[in-house]
Amino acid sequence: MSTPDAPRSLAEALRASDDASIVALLRARPDLLTPVPNDLTQLATRAGTRASVVRALERLDRFTQQVAEALAVAPESAAYAELLGLVAGDLVGDPAGEEQVGEIQRALDRALGTLRGQALVWGGNDRLRLIRTARELLAPTPQRPSPTGLGPTVAEAMAGMSPGRVQSLVAAAGLTATHDAVSAVEALTALFTDRKRMSALLDEAPADSVEILSRLVWGPPYGQVTADPAPHLRWLIDRGLLLPTAPGTVVLPREAALHLRGGRAHRVLEATPPAVAVAREHRPQVVDATAAGQAHTALATIDELLKDWDEGGPAVLRAGGLSVRDLKRTAVALDVSEPQAAFWVELAYAAGLIAADGEADERYAATPAYDTWQELPAPERWARLAAAWLPATRTAGLVGGRDGKDRTLSALGPGLDRSAAPEVRHRVLALLAGLPEGAAPDAESVLARLRWERPPARGADASDLRPRLAHWTLEEAELLGVTGRGALASHARALLGAGTPAEYAAAAAEAARRLAPLLPEPLDHVLLQADLTAVAPGPLQRPLADALSVLADVESKGGATVYRFTPGSVRRALDAGQSASDLHAFLAEHSRTPVPQPLAYLIDDVARKHGHLRIGAASAYVRCDDEGVLNEILADKRAQGLRLRRLAPTVLATPAEPAVLLDGLRSMGFAPSAESAEGDVLITRAHSHRTPPRTAPEPVPDGPPLPDGTLLDAAVRAIRAGDLASTAPRKAAPAASGAPGALPRTTAAETLATMQAAVLTGEALWIGYVNAEGAASQRVIAPVRVEGGFVTAYDHTADEVRTYPLHRVTGVAELADEPG
Repeated sequence: MSTPDAPRSLAEALRASDDASIVALLRARPDLLTPVPNDLTQLATRAGTRASVVRALERLDRFTQQVAEALAVAPESAAYAELLGLVAGDLVGDPAGEEQVGEIQRALDRALGTLRGQALVWGGNDRLRLIRTARELLAPTPQRPSPTGLGPTVAEAMAGMSPGRVQSLVAAAGLTATHDAVSAVEALTALFTDRKRMSALLDEAPADSVEILSRLVWGPPYGQVTADPAPHLRWLIDRGLLLPTAPGTVVLPREAALHLRGGRAHRVLEATPPAVAVAREHRPQVVDATAAGQAHTALATIDELLKDWDEGGPAVLRAGGLSVRDLKRTAVALDVSEPQAAFWVELAYAAGLIAADGEADERYAATPAYDTWQELPAPERWARLAAAWLPATRTAGLVGGRDGKDRTLSALGPGLDRSAAPEVRHRVLALLAGLPEGAAPDAESVLARLRWERPPARGADASDLRPRLAHWTLEEAELLGVTGRGALASHARALLGAGTPAEYAAAAAEAARRLAPLLPEPLDHVLLQADLTAVAPGPLQRPLADALSVLADVESKGGATVYRFTPGSVRRALDAGQSASDLHAFLAEHSRTPVPQPLAYLIDDVARKHGHLRIGAASAYVRCDDEGVLNEILADKRAQGLRLRRLAPTVLATPAEPAVLLDGLRSMGFAPSAESAEGDVLITRAHSHRTPPRTAPEPVPDGPPLPDGTLLDAAVRAIRAGDLASTAPRKAAPAASGAPGALPRTTAAETLATMQAAVLTGEALWIGYVNAEGAASQRVIAPVRVEGGFVTAYDHTADEVRTYPLHRVTGVAELADEPG
């Protein structure tokens, strides 16, 4: 029996809870907080709405879901022992299973604590009640079988059956005939729930009948029969073991199925989470070194991407994002696969390093934040990337797939946000952090653990997003250097647990501090070789790397970077304003080996020809003191497209643009330089294109944002105060006040007189109030002053002194006692 003061509703159960429990409820189900409920009754009502209950049920772990499903098929007010029987089955009472039942009980207590804490279950252990909406969602129907595979009860299946048919079922089952259908249904239910009598009945069943029951016992419990069923089916139908639900359809009653299952609601009980298996073990030092190498590669890849887009990147598609062709070109430039290229592009975007420039011919380009990021030390640059990756909701793994309208999802385009991505990333990394240092997990065991912690929604197919997010997380973590050889790196552990921007900033700083000793120090030298290459045995200091990237072309990357000197690369350095002597001095200063003679000859040879021809605007012209060179150009068939003509012995003119003329002569093997209108040589440098200041994209929250402690405390105070206003005892109101419990309607004179009297006596009042927007509320106030058509009072609901216009007070009543 329930205790006399047991709650009769969820609202009463919440009313009996302490503030910490209400705070925990609002934190677990933040959708209940918007807007802040007026009182606990409204909070309980909102907690029972379908959308909120569905969201809460989907976020339970597998065993807690199983407990809720068991409560949905249990009696509406179930005792703890009944629930334990549905969960553990015949293990209860079996001495051999005592230890296992003890483990199940501990898991059951934890699950009930979760369900109570989220207001999905209320009541004591003698009367456990699953809220009605959850029961309706989980209860079986012909259109939607129960997750447990159980059908309706005997009473539900026999509702509407004729009394004669009911009595015939009772007689066929060997029971005594009754005077009414209700008692007959009860007698049949008692038979099916009596283990000994039910076993005796089934012992008489034909073998084919038992085979039929075995097919239906774990669900679905419905089957099809003909108008003239076979004898073994007729035997089951006559005894009520199969009950008709529609023409040609029968169902196995819940009580009979539970007997056949040994009392269990679920075939497989998942009381404990599956362990994450270790696939490989490495020394922690090896893991950290590997992860640091990946981190260095990540920084180099982002740098290369941004340099590739430095003068303006690919065009923005009309629908947003990169075209397939531009993504392929970027993948070739970075020497990675297209999925990896999509990841790096999205990572740079999430970190605020690239964005659309917003111009008429809109293109992607680096943001001003990229220049600031470049100046940071390498560990801090990596930490910025990692801190942008963890909370990002944009999911690069979706690139190339299709959206709901069968449109291709493109990198940097719309439709890539998945609000579950940050939570999955944090859970995957937390699981890795729970393994011994240096241990790499088995990927399938990680996915199995995540499926237990957040099971797929009923009806979800194999393309459920969460397993794919977990798989992408493991791949991206390895690319970024968060893991090394599959194991979590020591510096990445600092990033775990962060949830707010301030926490991410602090975690990033700590991660950078831990990573710094693992990254190689930037070098100030290269090794020049006789085959016109230079080897950088490690990362170079930024000024050296920038200068060398102009003077030479990158031939291969890896632990050491190989640069190759060509006539074109040397000419590029000369075009940037360097002289031959500058290049010789630069190489001599930064090479640990002597400058090879072939390289010195290459520089001198290109420099000797550089600027020998001058290009200007006539539209364009060529001038040269050596008439033989101009004659050679005019005689060359490759110059016909330039439409050159001689203006003077040393001058040729063309209608082509100067840039076209420059490229044309260079393709013919000449090394011209451009000159200004004053005849000065023009030094050409790459123009770094930057977007206007842009902020990084905001992650899309998974439902309402999590409230902070200050908001939760204020909300609980407001809810408690509103509940006080709605439940405080009031003095008897006049007969004309309306329905019991309703706020009495008082005239303006009565309201004024009651307010003035309360000021003198110091009593609290219960008022109805309508604000300027027309929203009605009820409040408990202690009037302090009444004048000029306003009342100044301490508002217990808002926990502050406020002033209210009297004409907006709809009614007033005295409280029996002051709120305490």
